[in-house]
Amino acid sequence: MVILMKEYKMIILDADDTLYDFSKAEKYAFENAMRDLDLDYNESYLPIYKKINIGIWKDLEKGLITQKELKPERFRRFLDEVGLEGDGNTFSDAFLDHLSRATFLFDGAMELVKELSKKYRLVLITNGLTRVQKYRVRQHEIAQYFEKVIISEEIGYAKPNPMIFVEGLKDLEEVSKDRVIIIGDSLTSDIQGGINYGIDTCWFNFKNKANNSNIKPTFIVSTFDELQDIIL
Repeated sequence: MVILMKEYKMIILDADDTLYDFSKAEKYAFENAMRDLDLDYNESYLPIYKKINIGIWKDLEKGLITQKELKPERFRRFLDEVGLEGDGNTFSDAFLDHLSRATFLFDGAMELVKELSKKYRLVLITNGLTRVQKYRVRQHEIAQYFEKVIISEEIGYAKPNPMIFVEGLKDLEEVSKDRVIIIGDSLTSDIQGGINYGIDTCWFNFKNKANNSNIKPTFIVSTFDELQDIIL
């Protein structure tokens, strides 16, 4: 099937689980943080932490918690859940230090961004934390292809709140919204955020998840090759 697309001028990309392999980075940071704190590591701990972490980021999307509160709270909840002694702030500091160095891009991500940058203005918008993303993204070689890297903690708003787009893009040369598209892996964050802001959306569904929500992306792709086919 041939998909006809608009002539876009700007592409907004998400970072984690779109360009970066966050699962790999998270595992690396979690295991090393536990070792730093002399906590006995058990293979069952990471899935427990991930479930807690996903839930608390959903709370952030809903405005129920701030990013400052989020950082230690997820580790406090984890330690309570598994019955380990420890301090949430100390655990958070160790985890974020390791995560900031975990620059694991998906295969093909650098090549994709390089190709897109030849034709489009590129912006990256992430709900990540400044302490982590300024090293993982801004100081990584991939940053050279982006006109701007927008981090939610610095802006004060997180996707899907449309204000992250309004505030993050306000100092850039304006592009009509009908010539802007956002590409990301999260329906509730990236795709709903794009819908709330009034731009087209492309769900990067590399895990081939079922969409059981009422959120309807403009396009759906599951590989970088598919993405290049319809964008380029």
